[in-house]
Amino acid sequence: MVDQAAQAPVTLRRDAIGLREVLFQSITDMAPGAAIAASIPAGAAFAGGALPLAVLFALIACLFCAVSIAELAKRIPSAGSLATYAAQGLHDSVGFLVAWAYVFAGALIGPLVLLQLGFTVAGTFHDEWSSYPANLWWPWTVLGAVIVAVAGLYGVRTSARLGTVLGVFEIAVFLVLGVLLVMHAGKANTLSVFGTGHTPSSGTYHGISGVIAGSVFTTLAFGGFEGAAPLAEETRNPRRTIRRAVLGATLGMGALYIFTTYAVDVAFGPGKFSTFGAATSPGWEGLARTFYGLFWILVFLAIVNSTIANANAGVNVTTRTAFAMGRIGAFPYIFARLALRHRSPYVAIGAVFVVTVAVSLGLGLHYNPFVAFSMVATGIVILLVGIYIFANISCMGYFLRRGRGRSEFNVVLHVIVPILGVVTFIPAWLTAAGIEVSFFKFIVPLPKPLNYAGYAAGIWMVLGLLYCLYLYARHPERVADVSRVHLDEEPAVAAPSGYQPPAQAATGSAADEPTPIA
Repeated sequence: MVDQAAQAPVTLRRDAIGLREVLFQSITDMAPGAAIAASIPAGAAFAGGALPLAVLFALIACLFCAVSIAELAKRIPSAGSLATYAAQGLHDSVGFLVAWAYVFAGALIGPLVLLQLGFTVAGTFHDEWSSYPANLWWPWTVLGAVIVAVAGLYGVRTSARLGTVLGVFEIAVFLVLGVLLVMHAGKANTLSVFGTGHTPSSGTYHGISGVIAGSVFTTLAFGGFEGAAPLAEETRNPRRTIRRAVLGATLGMGALYIFTTYAVDVAFGPGKFSTFGAATSPGWEGLARTFYGLFWILVFLAIVNSTIANANAGVNVTTRTAFAMGRIGAFPYIFARLALRHRSPYVAIGAVFVVTVAVSLGLGLHYNPFVAFSMVATGIVILLVGIYIFANISCMGYFLRRGRGRSEFNVVLHVIVPILGVVTFIPAWLTAAGIEVSFFKFIVPLPKPLNYAGYAAGIWMVLGLLYCLYLYARHPERVADVSRVHLDEEPAVAAPSGYQPPAQAATGSAADEPTPIA
């Protein structure tokens, strides 16, 4: 007869990581090196020399949202993170749709940064050895996907520690280079880059319209600040640790982004900065090569390092959300399968690997890796900013429904800040989604083929809505379970009635590991 302990399902590894690891989970999910080198410069074509102002806009919006998420994380420690917050703050169906969008957005992080890995390595090798084809980028993208998948299979301790090491290196390199560029600019240093005077002088994206369009890509640079939240069930003292990690990552990386964007702007020249993000532009690596000789090697390594770290963090977030939804049946149960030795969600990791390779090669070979990068970036912004808007609304809903009249309720943190978070995100979301609103004259949709991302995101969400309606008709309890906080449930949550859980995959000796349900 099997004892009761042996019948307990294998769960994510509890208390596996602390503040340092989850802080760098959020930081590497933001990919500071990749963001500084590619995501933020992609907005230069629209904002021009006013790009630092677009970064400031994005920081303000994300900081409001970070406060909302931190308040919810303090009370709802769950691998479902933003999905569970929406389910408890608004409605179970909203939570399901947030999870549906969050998993897709997270799965696109790999293609985004590994496309950057491909064209960065190929371009650098071509510059050094002209015999290397500049368009042979895809082997490096595939190699990066394999490295990230293997790291994910070894569990959260390995992948989180990898993120910590990689994150420290890339931050240090760009911080030092930023200081050097400010010194190089000398008398050209000016605060005018925080106004609209340096936006493109002609064309559609002039003045505040250019800054708003540029903020689509600077907002992308902040995407992932909440990346610590899905690791709540594997974190020591999650109610305190996750809150500190989310706020710390947002503030710290926001300061780094503003400083480095300002530094490269004044060094390159605000008047011509609209060309900085172009494929023919020297970029960060080129400036380092021109001004500081061999320092370009450190910049190159930091960019490569950042793409791997960000893809790794994206896998952690996506697979934990898919696991959380799979164990309650809101997603197919197969996503709840864990490798027994390292307790990693190996099926979800495999699915993310397939999506990464398919999207990267599909778009990159059809267009080119630079266009594919911008298309994927736009799609992520549409999904993530929509999720962040609902996170702010969920914060209001949760505390107005459960906390009003109690000492924990704070009208500033739980009402005013979330409202400001929603309002500040709307312009960037409308621009990315290609939605024109008559009373927002300053919003100009992005050009083709970037605007195709809006259609793709819309189709994905329609499919999610249809699937949600199916679950409500056939298995309504699965949608309701999105609001469950498994960390608070003792003993381990029982599986839904009639469910036979999938066998766990033994990747090594299991003598000292819990036995899966028979």
